[in-house]
Amino acid sequence: MGHNIREREMVGVKEEIQAEYKDDKNKDDALNLLSNMVDARACYKPSERSWFRGVRSSKFRHVYGVPAKRDKCYDNIKITKNAHDSQFCCVNPKFLAVVTEVAGGGAFLVIPLDHTGRLDFNAHRVTGHKGPVLDIKFNPFNDNVIASCSDDCTIKLWHIPDAGLSRNLTEWLVELQGHKRRVSYIEWHPVAEGVIFSAGFDHLIIVWDINRGEAINIIDHHPDVIYSMSLNRDGSLLATTCKDKKLRVFEPRSGIVVSEGICHSGTKASKVIFLGDSGRLLTTGFSRHSDRQYAVWSQHDLSNSLTCETIDSSSGIVFPFCDNDTNMVYLAGKGDGNIRYYEIVNEAPYIHYLSQFISGNPQRGLGVMPKRGITTSACEVFRFYKLHAIRGMCEPISMIVPRKSDQFQEDLYPDTVGTTPALSAKDWISGMNCPPVLISLKTGGGITTHKPRVYKPPQIQPAADVNTKKKFAFLSTETIPDYRSVDSLDIEKSQKTSNNQSTKIHQLQQRFGNVNIQTPRCSTPFYELVSKFGVHMKTNKHNTSMNDNKNHESIDVPNNEAELRLVYARQTEELRLVKLQLTTSQRRVKELEEQIRKLQIH
Repeated sequence: MGHNIREREMVGVKEEIQAEYKDDKNKDDALNLLSNMVDARACYKPSERSWFRGVRSSKFRHVYGVPAKRDKCYDNIKITKNAHDSQFCCVNPKFLAVVTEVAGGGAFLVIPLDHTGRLDFNAHRVTGHKGPVLDIKFNPFNDNVIASCSDDCTIKLWHIPDAGLSRNLTEWLVELQGHKRRVSYIEWHPVAEGVIFSAGFDHLIIVWDINRGEAINIIDHHPDVIYSMSLNRDGSLLATTCKDKKLRVFEPRSGIVVSEGICHSGTKASKVIFLGDSGRLLTTGFSRHSDRQYAVWSQHDLSNSLTCETIDSSSGIVFPFCDNDTNMVYLAGKGDGNIRYYEIVNEAPYIHYLSQFISGNPQRGLGVMPKRGITTSACEVFRFYKLHAIRGMCEPISMIVPRKSDQFQEDLYPDTVGTTPALSAKDWISGMNCPPVLISLKTGGGITTHKPRVYKPPQIQPAADVNTKKKFAFLSTETIPDYRSVDSLDIEKSQKTSNNQSTKIHQLQQRFGNVNIQTPRCSTPFYELVSKFGVHMKTNKHNTSMNDNKNHESIDVPNNEAELRLVYARQTEELRLVKLQLTTSQRRVKELEEQIRKLQIH
């Protein structure tokens, strides 16, 4: 109806223009102006309403960081000035460990967590390495055990007493030697007890069984320096970044490359971390123009990233930290004071920016408290231990969700990883995979270790001390005189000799079957050699084989030393052939693995 009224009004205006303007030119100009006029009342609503996205809704949108007060910090620490791009700090609910600067060798501090404030300059340290310490990590299943790797090409495990160090610790539990150059990074297996990974500047990653002190596997697929490594939630996959700008995912027990692809195109170091059990990875690195970036990848296809975004144009390496319980990722730059945090989702673009913690004090490294050590009553979801780059201080930073209630928040604290290993090293080596054992932060948040086991190095006494003790024990023994006659002693000695010979002949009969050994042709020591080496020979006197005489097996015992040497030479030759076959089979296995890797690449 309104539309018809508007049309009638327009017709009336046209008639008035035609009546008013006599000149045709002026009349045409007025009609053209009328046709170009726009009336707001004639506009209609769009058929579809435009969607306004606005701010994304998230319960972690307003997470903020709270630095600790000065009396809750750890001051007067001589933090290392090494340029290596590791954290130089690790923490658990019992201890804080920081790599320190020393004149010679390598050392790091281990401080009980409640010993805050200004530390003594001459505090006791772990000082067993011969070169600078490059990385340290606490055992996830035993809070008193810490591993360290160093410039001296070794990985060492140390036991820390519950009360802390009362003297400089120089005695290690286990020393792992296998790298040819300095060891840059170490990682504990998240599920299996007693398994640790090490990456060195010899371009090798070695998987260790610390209970036996041996290497489980050596991964030799990197042509250049390894920048970082990360294990997924159950420890079945290992991701690495390398100086050749490639991101790789391995099966760590066999060393097979599952997938690989070009990561960031910049020349500086890139880092990688698994995003929980989502099947995706996050990498941080640099673009071709030296802009800092992050990218999300699928672990099954590394040819193209799922998403890639630019962070800023700073020069410091970005370290990623993932909180698998809240699906949050924290990106902290080395040399700046910013900590950005994001939320991970299962749909594109897979990562959403939340906010950032800004500080004027640059950071040299960051330690992360395990989830079982945070304060749930303050709604704390993450805690960093920041090493200041300028001052010798370690400052705790708590990431807090702003909620008024001090009650336990079920949605913020799902069941998290506990201190009980899900697998032993032997089970994991055999091919078993298992998710981590979880605990509730409401009931079991105070657990610090899964069993009261203490690692104690064996006490090895010098040989001189042992001999001295034996001498004193012999001298302190009372001497008892023997008043028997000489004849009785000779009779007893002859009886012992005959008994020993008959016993040895009986042992030989039991060992070699029903062989009639009537008179020994050689001396007693020869039969001892026979029983020691376990000589088993088939009868060749009548050229009969074992297949012909299955029911009556006979064994020809060597009669003299020449025959025994012949048997020894024959067994030596058999061992040599077996070793040759084993070497050939191992070489064939390596060739087949190389063929499988090439087929996967193509």
